[in-house]
Amino acid sequence: MNRDPSTLHRILVGLTGWGDHPDLYPTAQARKNKLRTYSAHFPIVEVDSSFYAIQPEKNYSKWIADTPPDFSFVIKAYQGMTGHSRGDHPFASLDEMFEAFKRSIQPVIQAGKLKAVLFQYPPWFECTRIHVNALRYAREKMGELPVALEFRHRSWFAPPMRNKTLAFMEREGWIHSICDEPQAGPGCVPTVLHATNRRLTLVRFHGRNASGWNHTGDETWRNVRYLYHYSKEELLEWKEKLQLLQQTTDEICLIFNNNSGGHAAANAKQMMRLLGIENQGLVHGQLDLFQL
Repeated sequence: MNRDPSTLHRILVGLTGWGDHPDLYPTAQARKNKLRTYSAHFPIVEVDSSFYAIQPEKNYSKWIADTPPDFSFVIKAYQGMTGHSRGDHPFASLDEMFEAFKRSIQPVIQAGKLKAVLFQYPPWFECTRIHVNALRYAREKMGELPVALEFRHRSWFAPPMRNKTLAFMEREGWIHSICDEPQAGPGCVPTVLHATNRRLTLVRFHGRNASGWNHTGDETWRNVRYLYHYSKEELLEWKEKLQLLQQTTDEICLIFNNNSGGHAAANAKQMMRLLGIENQGLVHGQLDLFQL
């Protein structure tokens, strides 16, 4: 049965960052302005440089100018805001840090291009009262801005806590960032197909490299952890999952992060084809997943 076009739910597909995807930039001209080229392929991108340092406003202003009017950004929260830095940051207080971050992204907000701020917490961020309070603090400091939440410790979704975690996210107004990742110990989470925000849900594809997920000991961990190429069959698994999510959320953003070996762009393009989404970045019109 065809649905009224006014009720169609959007699916946007993009990547983490725009710099490290060589397949998208085969010519010198394409490499000259990577974000402009990127935005001809995809309508959304995750900004990860904001995790390592609060970016100057001029950077965001340039990125806005380099992208089409309906392009949007998922901006990753600064590492001090999620506890990754373990208190080692250049700010006098948490309040000052949050305010500095919010000021930095004002150009994106004013341009109407902010999809969400992504708070991805570290693997040691377990389900404890102290950490629940930290989530409440972060949500309060971000005010009315759309914020997405991604856990990296499975205690949040262990059977005794799963429903409580999801209910908490709904009450507090968190957008669920659902993970596709290997199940390789406590420092990862299962795929929980539950939208906590009617407006938006994120799905982030980290790959399924179970043997490399817990690689530690040197600075090559990132090159190992996200080294994975999704098969067609694995991507097709998500078609049914997305159908379920579409019943409870108006928009879904799929972000591919499996780029240790340069696989993210190819898998994202493949997913678009499987979903019947053509030239998403160029056309900027969206096809519903099941209007095929």
